[in-house]
Amino acid sequence: MTPATSVAMTGQTRDDLCELLVRDDGQEDLCLALYRPSTGKRRTTALVRRPLPPEEGERVVHGNVTVTGEYIMRGAEMASAEQSGLVLLHSHPGGRGWQAMSGPDRDTEASYANLVREMTGLPLVGMTLGGGDRSWSARHWDHGVGRNVALTECANVRVIGDRLTVTWNDRIIPTPPANHRQARTVSAWGAAVQADLARRRVLVIGAGSVGLDVALRLGASGLVNITIMDFDLVEQRNLDRLVGADRRDVSLRRTKVHVARREARRNATADRPQIRVSDLSICEPDGLLEALDHDLIFCCVDRPWPRAVLNSLAYTDLVPVIDGGIAIDTHPDGTMRNATWRSHVVRPGRPCMVCTRQLDMGQVALDAQGLLDDPAYIAGVPDQNPSGQNVAPLSISVTAALLAQYVSFSVAPGGIGDPGPLQYVLSTHSLDHLDHTSRAGCMYEVAEPEGDQRQDLTGAHAAAESARALASSVPRWTRARRRLDDLVDRMNQGYS
Repeated sequence: MTPATSVAMTGQTRDDLCELLVRDDGQEDLCLALYRPSTGKRRTTALVRRPLPPEEGERVVHGNVTVTGEYIMRGAEMASAEQSGLVLLHSHPGGRGWQAMSGPDRDTEASYANLVREMTGLPLVGMTLGGGDRSWSARHWDHGVGRNVALTECANVRVIGDRLTVTWNDRIIPTPPANHRQARTVSAWGAAVQADLARRRVLVIGAGSVGLDVALRLGASGLVNITIMDFDLVEQRNLDRLVGADRRDVSLRRTKVHVARREARRNATADRPQIRVSDLSICEPDGLLEALDHDLIFCCVDRPWPRAVLNSLAYTDLVPVIDGGIAIDTHPDGTMRNATWRSHVVRPGRPCMVCTRQLDMGQVALDAQGLLDDPAYIAGVPDQNPSGQNVAPLSISVTAALLAQYVSFSVAPGGIGDPGPLQYVLSTHSLDHLDHTSRAGCMYEVAEPEGDQRQDLTGAHAAAESARALASSVPRWTRARRRLDDLVDRMNQGYS
């Protein structure tokens, strides 16, 4: 089921809120915070920006806790002045997991919901902290008026720190049952972690040699909801790297996402996997909306424009991006000099792609105008050389690097989460921790999450439009062969 509402915050914001809400005397407490909405195609996320601590007399602690109208008015006025929404948070000191609302909690939030919406133009968001395990629950008071004001429960609350921590609303997104096909996977990190990972909505952008393999292995590990985004078609020159594609896919003008979905379905271990594809570009407005519905993104593209969009998205909308790539260098005589591959998590608290020198903003405008040729991975090799993209024996190493970052960021083996930017050097077989720091005044890392008020980097993408037109402009007999192939393939896999 696609979640309709959600909440996200940085690890620092989480720590600041816990400092205000968790009391040494074990009583409940409350505070307010500001948020900005991040609106995707099917999900709206409240991005918590910062707390507004109560002043003297603005809340009364008496075992339980009571908020005053003066505090709500001050918070709503500040939210309105900053074009933000208001969050009302309170704690349940011994609570664990997703917290149900008590009658008094519901009455309190409902009594202020209309006032806040009228003053800010945005729904009141209510949140509860389970003090027993620092879990969160949340709801948006987003419909109805007067005494009939009503809420939409959130599907999850996400905290983006040195690891991605998610609290799930089991009623909306129940735990997918583990099965015998996942026994080895569950044994690696336990049933509780598997229940978390399996529910996450993950987007893979780019269905080339790396993106296809990432999607396949995510499906094999039991994830239920995977989306693969790419507009390219399979060509002859892809067949030495795009494992799973064949000459028939070329002759039928199959898209790369079709092949990726087919292979991911064949290897999926979830009982009812939902593997979706999109032929949009992340650089297009609708592609961005698709991305905002996801909890985590894999960046498997090398062009500057889509990487710039994703670089911004990780900070403005708190959707972490796992990014990486490969560079192959040759001697003048064509023999290999070296190869390096890198991986890192783009998120608040870590340097952005520009600061890690993985993105040249000077090339973004050129790419958006269609003036760049495909970037060559092999230095000094003419563009027409077919080996200038990637090679199958090494693309699997890039996949492994990205998935290792994913496991660290999601599972935190040994209590250690995101390891920071990593680089593997093939000639010396050495793994280096890169000591990148954020540039002074980096526009991405210092900003609070902006959500829908982000700078818009999207626009019409001629290459995507051309590829979609080419995929659809096939003879009738080709379309018939496609449909027949699809039917046979789905019957073989047991899909209806």
